[in-house]
Amino acid sequence: MKISVNWLKDYIKFDKPTEEIGHLLTMSGLEVEGIADYEQVAGGLKGLVIGEVLTAERHANADRLKVTTVDIGNGEVKPIVCGAPNVDVGQKVIVATVGATLYPAGGEPFVIKKAKIRGEVSEGMICAEDEIGVGASHDGIMVLDTHLPNGTAAAEYFNIYEDRVLEIGLTPNRADAASHIGVARDLKALLQQELKWPSVDSFQVDNQSLPISVEVQNTEACPRYSGLSISGLTIKESPEWLQQRLKSIGLTPINNVVDATNYVLHELGQPLHAFDADTIRGNKVIVKTLSEGSTFTTLDEKERKLRADDLMICNEEEGMCIAGVFGGIKSGVKESTKNIFLESAYFSPQYIRRTAQHHMLKTDASFRYERGTDPNITVYALKRAALLIKELAGGSISSEIVDIYAEPVQDFVVKVSYRNINRLIGKEIAKDQVKSILQHLDIKVKDEKDSGFTALVPPYRVDVQREADIIEEILRIYGYDKVETSAYLSADFLSSFPEMDADKVKNKLSEMLLGSAYREIVTNSLTKPAYAESIGKGEESVEILNKLSEDLGVMRQSLIFSGLEVIAYNISHRQKNLKLFEFGKTYHKVNAKYLEKSELAIFLTGMQQPESWQGASTEVSFHHLSSTIRKIFNRFDIVDPVQKELEDDKFTYGLDFQSVDGKSIGQAGLLNPKLTALAGVKQPVFFASIDWPALLEKVSKVSAKERLIYQEISKFPEVRRDLSLVLDKQVGFSQVESVAKKYSNALVKDINVFDIYEGDKIDAGKKAYALSFVLQDAEKTLTDKVIDKTMNKLIKVFEKELGAVIRK
Repeated sequence: MKISVNWLKDYIKFDKPTEEIGHLLTMSGLEVEGIADYEQVAGGLKGLVIGEVLTAERHANADRLKVTTVDIGNGEVKPIVCGAPNVDVGQKVIVATVGATLYPAGGEPFVIKKAKIRGEVSEGMICAEDEIGVGASHDGIMVLDTHLPNGTAAAEYFNIYEDRVLEIGLTPNRADAASHIGVARDLKALLQQELKWPSVDSFQVDNQSLPISVEVQNTEACPRYSGLSISGLTIKESPEWLQQRLKSIGLTPINNVVDATNYVLHELGQPLHAFDADTIRGNKVIVKTLSEGSTFTTLDEKERKLRADDLMICNEEEGMCIAGVFGGIKSGVKESTKNIFLESAYFSPQYIRRTAQHHMLKTDASFRYERGTDPNITVYALKRAALLIKELAGGSISSEIVDIYAEPVQDFVVKVSYRNINRLIGKEIAKDQVKSILQHLDIKVKDEKDSGFTALVPPYRVDVQREADIIEEILRIYGYDKVETSAYLSADFLSSFPEMDADKVKNKLSEMLLGSAYREIVTNSLTKPAYAESIGKGEESVEILNKLSEDLGVMRQSLIFSGLEVIAYNISHRQKNLKLFEFGKTYHKVNAKYLEKSELAIFLTGMQQPESWQGASTEVSFHHLSSTIRKIFNRFDIVDPVQKELEDDKFTYGLDFQSVDGKSIGQAGLLNPKLTALAGVKQPVFFASIDWPALLEKVSKVSAKERLIYQEISKFPEVRRDLSLVLDKQVGFSQVESVAKKYSNALVKDINVFDIYEGDKIDAGKKAYALSFVLQDAEKTLTDKVIDKTMNKLIKVFEKELGAVIRK
């Protein structure tokens, strides 16, 4: 939310620096996230002054240039070379002095420097209007009709509007502060100053020529509705002061009537809506809901299907506006509009919130209505806007104010104890100061006793309904920084902190992968529908309602394809050797329910090592990928999970890493070339996907027994024995490793594959593993007898369990 400091000063006077005001507001709960400078003209015409041309002679070395001398005030006369055809003696002109920065319309800024132009010294620039950003003409220099003295700042001549703007991060509970008056109310309490509301004393009804009746059929959705009509208007541009006020807070001026309603909205926090009165059929406004599925075309020319509980502002024949959210295309104010009906209402926050979310319409009005506006300000805001419209567009107030308010919203009644104030704040605050703070916040104090009082909170403070809320109001105005820290801190509750921190796990894992030469990528969650269809999950696609394009029409179901697009892009730029990882989310629609999953994706493609004189380059393989997976598990002391052959059409081959209960933690393998081809990748890509929540669960549940145990290095030597097994092709190394660990004794410390053979020297359908076994005893040197006994046991197990043939 943006708040103009100039605008704020219309309601409360202060001479403190803007930064100090920002600090006060932040400390009171309205966090000022930044302070920006607003300038009507970029640069504020700083360094530009009014000058007078004293001489103008043709340049000796250039026919189109003139050498002038210009009086820029304070007795300074500057030589300036000028190329404008209309420059002449006696003219009052705008001069950009040396060091000034110009912001030309449609061009890049540039700094004026002392220069030599074709041999003549030039100390400034005589400006055209487009060169300083005040217009579009470049026919020649600006010639001023003014009696202002030479040296007068150009900003003063053009009356340039400048402002400072507070950017406030408004929290959802502070709907009361969503306006300049709302912020001024807090400053009233913080600065102990009076608040000056705009006067509406001059309001009067001019005639009764345009009476429009109002009927509220749904008083639950619309507890209060106020309105009046204005006739004989002239729709045109707003005056410069109003346009600059709106521009300073980021709004685009439209016309004088719409700008007036927007002005009052940001002044008071009360949304208003102006209807073209000539479109109100039957001269009657009806506040009601329409039947389910009714259609309505809004100002953005989109036809929308209404729900049965969408509150509408209607005439006798049709809907004119989605109440509190968005106007209709037929009833809006146009250049031809002569008469209007002006609405100022209080709508139920629940109704507006549901409607705005359903139709995905977020407007300045809905932003305030769905948080809660002030039901007691509607008539005041109506008068304020009507007077402003008359001032800007002429016309007459042509009806009495209609105000339907069947059950006035009452103040919140809150019992407050002085004891609880002091206990929760941690410091005793004088009772008079407590009452003063509350009164400055428009909270009335009644039934006061020594022990406490009753607070009457106005309805616009929707966030103050409990004793704790009242105490918070006292404390934020009194000042959090004024409560001294006790030497003996205590608390009623100590939170338990889990050992596992997901962010720390992610950081550790990222550091490990980066140290292994991987690079992190971040890809778009929106992707092509064809990708999901290629893996047979088109029906699970989560479609985007407001698609940017068909290629970005659904949420991704896998990190594969967004990663492949990155790989394709890099390969097209001759970066073929890639090691990438991404922490991302995938999205699924299953049985009409939406699911979001978190994953870690790892990609490997190209060469493991680049070409070098030290050795041949090697292509990446599945073993490089599986090695990375093992490193991840080892990094967090996770016992190697069960590995099973992967049966998934997305992969040519691979492994499924599972926990003891059979739940998959991750998958790794060579991607199917059909999938890589969809992204335009023609070289092999190895891919791994780790279920991030499952990994975090394993990390959090690693028991003391499972953690890596560090011990003294054995004094006794290791022994290596090799074994060659001929196995069926479908038997993987993980099965060999699993059997060996199951039946071997503690002497076998490590098992490794150092060669695999498939060829005509062994039977078809077979493959040969060359395995190495490392044996070691921590207490004594191994003898040949013990080693042979261990190896013979393994041989028998392999033959029995795996049908292995031992090659001699």
